[in-house]
Amino acid sequence: MEASTLSRIGLAGLAVMGQNLALNIAEKGFPISVYNRSTSKVDDTLQRAQDEGHLPLTGHYNPKDFILSIKKPRSVIILVKAGAPVDQTIQTLSGYMEPGDTIIDGGNEWYENTERRILEANSKGLLYLGMGVSGGEEGARNGPSLMPGGSYQAYDNIKDIVSKVAAQVEDGPCVTYIGEGGSGNFVKMVHNGIEYGDMQLISEAYDVLKNVGGLSNAELAEIFDEWNRGELESFLIEITADIFKVKDEHGDGELVDKILDKTGMKGTGKWTVQQAAELSVAAPTIAASLDCRYLSGLKDEREAASKVLEAAGLKEEVGTVRSGIDKKRLIDDVRQALYASKICSYAQGMNLLRAKSVEKNWNLNFGELARIWKGGCIIRAVFLDRIKVAYQRNPDLASLVVDPDFAKEMVQRQAAWRRVVGLAISAGISTPGMCASLAYFDTYRRARLPAESCPSSKGFVWGSYL
Repeated sequence: MEASTLSRIGLAGLAVMGQNLALNIAEKGFPISVYNRSTSKVDDTLQRAQDEGHLPLTGHYNPKDFILSIKKPRSVIILVKAGAPVDQTIQTLSGYMEPGDTIIDGGNEWYENTERRILEANSKGLLYLGMGVSGGEEGARNGPSLMPGGSYQAYDNIKDIVSKVAAQVEDGPCVTYIGEGGSGNFVKMVHNGIEYGDMQLISEAYDVLKNVGGLSNAELAEIFDEWNRGELESFLIEITADIFKVKDEHGDGELVDKILDKTGMKGTGKWTVQQAAELSVAAPTIAASLDCRYLSGLKDEREAASKVLEAAGLKEEVGTVRSGIDKKRLIDDVRQALYASKICSYAQGMNLLRAKSVEKNWNLNFGELARIWKGGCIIRAVFLDRIKVAYQRNPDLASLVVDPDFAKEMVQRQAAWRRVVGLAISAGISTPGMCASLAYFDTYRRARLPAESCPSSKGFVWGSYL
């Protein structure tokens, strides 16, 4: 094949994410070769490329033709299910690759698997990147946040491509070289953990406003729309506002009231909490969000518990607490509590990244991480610009909680925060994320804690002083 007809890059794995990312690359003017084990996926992608403007995309039906169709030094993105399928795909493709070629895994992979594959690739003279891709199907097609870690040479080989393919914000494309080893996968993992915390806090704000405040879905949509024009402006707040507006096509009312209150999860949230424990980093808000997902999965048990405890005499307190509620004040209090809790959640995520960066000598740039999350990804928010500035002001910042600007905002909001948590507890509404964030703040800010009263390995207990 003549050099002039060779593709600039290749992509293997054509489920929806793979297809969308391939079309995004082609749309940005980079000829791309695609491959998938099932030929129908190749055909689907070729058809989409034609339908979306005759994009420069070529399909291949066997791994050898696929690899040979790419310009040297070759760069190949793999987007298949994490774990064994990645190893199998690498084995299939690497047999036709040459020293200097690059493999890029774009899946949600455990970072240690990436570090193992880097060594295996290096033994064959191949370069390797583990690249976190955030933004879902829409992000992959229109501009994701990209977190590549591993070989800097491999990143440099595709920098021109990823810089155009990534989401674009006012201070650059939402991609940067993260660091060596599995740093890209680790950063994406913690990003997902922060996302868990964000979603949990938003759901708690909704719960308090709806069940304690008695607000209608129409009022909630208006409130979240208003919040999305202020300090809470973000993708998650925006889509939450939209959720309240969706009508039930098969019945009366809004769809939000008919959705089953049971959720699943990917492994990244669990990994985040496990890593926090391994590194002795407190991440109670993220852990609370994970616990709530576990509990939400126990739908049948929760329904049974509700009946048993009601029969045992447990009375619903929401109605009692709701009487005399000042709705306007409650709405403003919840907004402030959500914002303050969010600061704590992000502080926990960034501190986990800092601890791992020190352990692995990754030299992560936390301001840059906040910047590349400003567009394309699920947690994109104007709030991230504040985090970027905080780390630019002090790269060695111990915690976002003690950044001068964030510290001032948390102090200003703590009264409202405490009112919301207290009100929720009185009403029997669980707000584990907000409670965890407040407990984190109250523990972190105290110069002296009651640890001296705990039983220790030396055998001192309260009884010793009685």
